[in-house]
Amino acid sequence: MTVLGLILMGAGVLFLLVAAIGLVRLPDALQRMHSATKAGTLGTALVILGAMLTGEVARPQSGLLTIIFLLVTLPLGAQLLGRATYVARTPLEGLEDDPLAEDEGSGLTRK
Repeated sequence: MTVLGLILMGAGVLFLLVAAIGLVRLPDALQRMHSATKAGTLGTALVILGAMLTGEVARPQSGLLTIIFLLVTLPLGAQLLGRATYVARTPLEGLEDDPLAEDEGSGLTRK
């Protein structure tokens, strides 16, 4: 179990490294947000799971609750950040025209 835990923690650290590189290298806010939430969530969950398997966590229930909390809240936060970016008219890389600008039913006020 210790070897599997160390492998999971190593994989988690690699995902967190990819998320950090994505935050620095990607051109606009939506792409940076995608990198931070997807790879960051998976990386953090793998590190916590690896720590639980190696026996470094006194209460495994707290580790599982932390992973569940991350999986529930980070996608919702990413959705809200993406919507705020769109409504604030943040310039997006590679998007010449706005496909939702004429959509009256979207609930977004971009005009």
